Amino acid sequence: MKAKLQLPEEASALLVTHPANVRYLSGFSAPSDGMVLYRPSGSLLFTDSRYSEQAQAESTIEVEIVDPREGYAFLRKHLDVGVLAYEAHGMSCERLRKIASDLKIKLMATTGVVEEARLVKSKEEVQLIAAAARLSDEGFTHILPFIKAGAKELDVALELEFWLRKNGAEAAAFDFIVASGARGSLPHGVASDKAIAAGELVTLDFGAVIKGYHSDMTRTVAVGHAGEEMRRVYEVVARALQTAIEAARPGVSGSELDKAARDVIAEEGYGAYFVHSLGHGVGLEIHERPFLNSRSDTILREGMVITLEPGVYLPHRGGVRIEELALVTERGIELLSHSPKEYLEL
Repeated sequence: MKAKLQLPEEASALLVTHPANVRYLSGFSAPSDGMVLYRPSGSLLFTDSRYSEQAQAESTIEVEIVDPREGYAFLRKHLDVGVLAYEAHGMSCERLRKIASDLKIKLMATTGVVEEARLVKSKEEVQLIAAAARLSDEGFTHILPFIKAGAKELDVALELEFWLRKNGAEAAAFDFIVASGARGSLPHGVASDKAIAAGELVTLDFGAVIKGYHSDMTRTVAVGHAGEEMRRVYEVVARALQTAIEAARPGVSGSELDKAARDVIAEEGYGAYFVHSLGHGVGLEIHERPFLNSRSDTILREGMVITLEPGVYLPHRGGVRIEELALVTERGIELLSHSPKEYLEL
């Protein structure tokens, strides 16, 4: 199921400590309390005695129970003479010092070794992401009657999260965004105690987690008539999204795709108000490679799962974002989110 990692030529093994990467390589659902020693000859998951039964039941690789209070000497018997690579991101100076002291071998910092393998999703991974997306679609249908004048943003977010958890999500994918009226100009306007008012747009950005894999979707709806300007902004964003959908295919770079959507918005005079990248990868993390922005030279490949999420944010007036979750296929993309994205007045 998992792709073979490309280790640096000098390294005989890679110590994996980033939680998403630990879970990717092992299937262990408590990856913050584990680490993986990746070796071409066979990998091992290390965790402590609290997880003896759980790790054995979940892990797809050999498990060894260790006492973290005794340091890292337990790794010695599993290492060949040579260089041990480690993940530089998230590795504290103190932890690195302790590893070096306990093992007394040459260490090599690396970045992106496991992430490179995670770029293209397996059939099983796509199925889990698609299941999370289906649940989000059902959640969107559920939450629409709760989005009305007088309802608090926070109450909408809590109802949606509760429904998703009750119906199979192991967690919310992130802190849900429910941003109404002028707060819609905040790209990351997490739900507040503001009451939604008639005539406002409401942006919802949310997702579910199923067996570690995330979904991500954004819809913007109107509570009554939101005015001609915001309706026009909605149509511009919708057109930018459709342009990106039609342009996305294997062989296109992240920067090319970002530009395709951004040009539509700029041509309508809103270029300065599209303040974030077009999208990102989704999987064991809600934001992971590939990143679709103006500097991205990543080339789309079949099997990648990405978001496309253009937006326009008018300071102190409001904003619009529409986001689709999609699988890159041989001929283009297949949408994994299916909620209606036409302009909707509640």
